[in-house]
Amino acid sequence: MAKLRPPKPRGYRPQPPERVYRPRVFIDADVLFAGAVGPSEQGASLVTLRLAEITLIDAMTSQQAIVEAERNLRDKLPMALPAFRLIVSRCLQVVPDPAPADLVESAGLADPKDLPLLVAALREQCTFLVTFNQRHFEPGHPDITVLRPGDFVLRVRDQLARLQPAEQP
Repeated sequence: MAKLRPPKPRGYRPQPPERVYRPRVFIDADVLFAGAVGPSEQGASLVTLRLAEITLIDAMTSQQAIVEAERNLRDKLPMALPAFRLIVSRCLQVVPDPAPADLVESAGLADPKDLPLLVAALREQCTFLVTFNQRHFEPGHPDITVLRPGDFVLRVRDQLARLQPAEQP
């Protein structure tokens, strides 16, 4: 039998919930591509994007990654473009590319082609960068952990396994 709650006192205003920490995750173009064309709903790339869709993480990418993923899809699997655009609209915040002057300070931290992605992730205070090309982001930056999609999903699963039930009164 359900417990009845006492009525709220006159003038009661519920307190807004505390800001819940959600990891900020930067998604590389290759993960976007794989999420759009993967044969399985359980593929790590799509699961990572779904974590953003259900608001367990804040996922973002840059305009550069969107252009790269779109170009590759158009060239290789144009029928996947609608799925890609739906994923982007539902799951991602698209942030602007950094200005060339913003790259100078971080030169050498990543492959020159991918340095704008790393700098965008740093600017957006992402703690993770999810990519299949980890070596492109070496030596990297100490504030960002670079992981493959499967490793990221395993890390999330590990954190969920540590959840403890709330204490009962």
